[in-house]
Amino acid sequence: MAALKGRNLLSLADLTAEEMNQLLITAAQIKSKEINPQCPQKILGLVFKKASTRTRVSFSAAMYKLGGQVIDLNANLTQIGRGESTADTARVLDKYLDVLAIRTFDQAEVEEFAKYSAVPVINALTDLEHPCQILADLLTVKEEFGQIEGLTMTYLGDGNNVAHSLILGCALVGMNVRIATPVGYEPDEAILKKANEIAQGRSEVLVTKDAKAAVEGSHTLYTDVWASMGQEDLAEKRIPIFEPYQINESAMAIADPKAIVLHCLPAHRGEEITEGVMEGPQSRIWAEAENRMHAQQALLAGVLGV
Repeated sequence: MAALKGRNLLSLADLTAEEMNQLLITAAQIKSKEINPQCPQKILGLVFKKASTRTRVSFSAAMYKLGGQVIDLNANLTQIGRGESTADTARVLDKYLDVLAIRTFDQAEVEEFAKYSAVPVINALTDLEHPCQILADLLTVKEEFGQIEGLTMTYLGDGNNVAHSLILGCALVGMNVRIATPVGYEPDEAILKKANEIAQGRSEVLVTKDAKAAVEGSHTLYTDVWASMGQEDLAEKRIPIFEPYQINESAMAIADPKAIVLHCLPAHRGEEITEGVMEGPQSRIWAEAENRMHAQQALLAGVLGV
């Protein structure tokens, strides 16, 4: 992945279709132990302002498996938490680190880190996008079906950061994507416009309020919690609005017979997804969670040039 050496990944829109597909190939090769890229003495810094399980652990495990080291820069234990500017922090950290992954609220903060950092910056989640999650999701789809192009992904729920990155990721790999969401919760228009530009007619990007129509014949059903981090006070209010968008046994009955189910986790069982579907034979949620590590190994190896 020489093309990614020294590059930032702030959005999936930063990648070309060729780069996206190569990342998925590399991740699969790493997982199968066909290749074993190594970057000894390289250091990954984690700046996380949002709680995390999978992202924190998968990035750490990925870097250790590459032979590198990890420094967890907890905002509450560093000067970041006391108001040191992003620009000042970035210009200091790049003297110590080889790559930086940031999980925060505002996309502008990640972009500012990248502006002032001399080492690659990776978006480990913002309120706008979650690009690394979608690398794992598409790897999971490819494992299941042997291909991605021409398949259909249906996302049910809030038009949030996961939905945004999913739209861009599917457009890059030629996968049709349907976003079924209540009126007023649609994805960002600028993201939709960019996805359509990327797709160039190779795949369809559809946003609808009709969950049943979106699910029918789909190869992959995907969901996320109905209230993201920072929106917990809205959770109870949102439940009746989003109930028609639950992934349940009725939804599975009208999807493609070989359809799989994905969820980025954590899940609220009984809300956005039923217990039966989550633990059922068509769930690939645990493989998807594992694939976070493999996809991020490929990404880190790429930006570090190994």
